[in-house]
Amino acid sequence: MLIESKIKTDSEEFQTNYTAMLAQCEQLHERLELVRQGGGPAAQERFRSRGKLLPRERIEQLIDPRSDFLELSPLAAWEMYDNEAPCASFIAGIGRVHGVECLITANDATVKGGAFYPMTVKKSLRAQQIALENRLPCISLVESAGANLFYQAEMFVEGGRGFGNQARLSARGIPQVALVFGSSTAGGAYVPGMSDYVVMVRRQAKVFLGGPPLVKAATGEDIDDETLGGADMHGRVSGVSDYTAEDDADAIRIGREIVASLNWRKPPVPNYQTPELPAYDPDELLGIIPANPRKSFDMREVIARIVDGSRFLEFKRDYGPTLLTGHAHIEGFLVGIIANNGILFSECALKAAHFIQLCNQARLPIIYLHNTPGFMIGRKVEHEGIVKHGSKMIQAVSNATVPQFSVIVGGSYGAGNYAMCGRAYDPRLLFSWVNSRIAVMGGEQAAGVLVQVRLAAMKARGQTPNPEQLEAMRREVVEQFEAQSSAYYATARLWDDGIIDPRDTRRVLAIGISMSYNSGFAEEPAPRYGVFRM
Repeated sequence: MLIESKIKTDSEEFQTNYTAMLAQCEQLHERLELVRQGGGPAAQERFRSRGKLLPRERIEQLIDPRSDFLELSPLAAWEMYDNEAPCASFIAGIGRVHGVECLITANDATVKGGAFYPMTVKKSLRAQQIALENRLPCISLVESAGANLFYQAEMFVEGGRGFGNQARLSARGIPQVALVFGSSTAGGAYVPGMSDYVVMVRRQAKVFLGGPPLVKAATGEDIDDETLGGADMHGRVSGVSDYTAEDDADAIRIGREIVASLNWRKPPVPNYQTPELPAYDPDELLGIIPANPRKSFDMREVIARIVDGSRFLEFKRDYGPTLLTGHAHIEGFLVGIIANNGILFSECALKAAHFIQLCNQARLPIIYLHNTPGFMIGRKVEHEGIVKHGSKMIQAVSNATVPQFSVIVGGSYGAGNYAMCGRAYDPRLLFSWVNSRIAVMGGEQAAGVLVQVRLAAMKARGQTPNPEQLEAMRREVVEQFEAQSSAYYATARLWDDGIIDPRDTRRVLAIGISMSYNSGFAEEPAPRYGVFRM
C-alpha cells in the first residue's frame, strides 16, 4: 500500500527541522572530507613524488567505472590518539570489481606509514567479519609499517587474529588477493603471506618481517631493502609474489584480471523486481526528524522515502502500534522492515517475534530502523510479563539466519537497542544517522537515577542533601552521557559501520542487501529457536 505522507514541507516546523539536520549533515561531510585527506597535503605530495597513487586513488581505479564504493567506518578513531590516525589509517569498503562484489581494504601510508593502531586492528577484523558473513572476495591494497609500537600492548594479541581470519576465509573458498605497493613490514608482511594471490610493484613494494635496521641489529648483516625483500627477489627467489607489476596502475590492472579469473558466481536473487524510486523526495528526510530530540515522529514518513514506490504492506498495524512491521522493496529487493514508533511494550515484542519468524521462513532480509527509549517500565507492565515478552523478541533476533541490517535513525536506548538488532546482535551492517544517539539510557534519565541513589545514600548516613551539590552532579552526568551517546563517539569506537547522511539510507541499504545474497542464505532452511517463555 502507498504510504500517504502527512508531512507539510512548507510548514515552519518542517523548515526548522530541515535547517537543523542540514547543518549536521554539512558538518558530517566536512569531517569526512578531512579524514579523506589522510596524513595531509604534505604527506600526500611526498607520496605522489615517488610516482605512487594515493590509497583512495588506487581504490577508484580498482573498482568498476561509475560504480559505487560503500566505505565502512571512515570516522573510526575520530578524536582518538590525539587525532593522529584519521580513518584509523585504514580504508575499508564494499565495491564491484569486474562485476564481483568485493571487500576492499587499503592501508593509508600517508598516515604514519600505514601503521596499525588498536582501532585499526578492530576495523580490519570487522571488515573480515563482513567478508566472511557475506562471502565477499577480499582485496588488500598493502603498504604498512606494521604496528605502532607505542600502542603494541593494546593490540598485539588481537592483531594476530587477522592472519588466522585470512586462513579461514581462504579455507571457505573466499579468495584473498593482496596488491603490495610499498614497504610492508612485520605484521604488514603477513597479509600478502596469507593471501591466495600476491602482486608486488617493482622497485616500490618491499615485504619482510624485519627491515635492514632490525636485521643489522639482530644479526650484524648489512643488506639493502630491495635485496632483502623487493618485488624482484620475491618474484624470482622466495616465491612470495605471484605477479610483478611495473607501477601502481599496472598492479591494479593485474588485480582486476585476477578477480575476473576467479569464476565467481553470485546466487540468484529471488523476488527481485525492477527498482522504483520512492514516491516522495528523500531530501525531505531532513525535515522529518524533529530538531528537538524529545519530540516524536512517525517512522512511516521515513519508510516512505526509502522504499520502492513508497509502498509498505504493514503487518499487524493496530496491534502494538509503537512498533511497525511490514514488507517493502528497496532497489528491487524484497525485505521485511521493523521500525520503532516509540517505546516498546509487550505487544510490540510479540509482534516483532512473530514477524521475524515469518521473514526467516520466507528467507527475507530484515531492516531495523531504530528510534526508541527502550522497553516500558513500571508495576503494570512488569506484572504483565514484559521481561519474558521482550525476551521472545531478543530470541527471535538472536537466532535469525537471514541477513539483518540496522539503521539508528534517532535514539536507541537500553534493551531497546538489543531487541532492535543492535551491534551486539551482529547485523550484517549497522549505520547511524548523524543525529542519532545510543546509550543505556538518556542523560536526563541517568542523572535522575543517580541523584536518587545519592539522596538515598546521604539520608542513610543521616546527612542533609546539598541541593547545589546534587545539581552539579546532575549536570556532570548529563554532559557525560550526551558526549558518550553521540554518533561520533559511537562511530569512532566502531559501534556502527559508519555515520550516514539520511538521504543516503536507501543507497547504503541496497548495497548491503545485494552484498548479502553472495552468502546463499536464501537457499538455507529456516532456523531453529530456543525456548520462548510463554
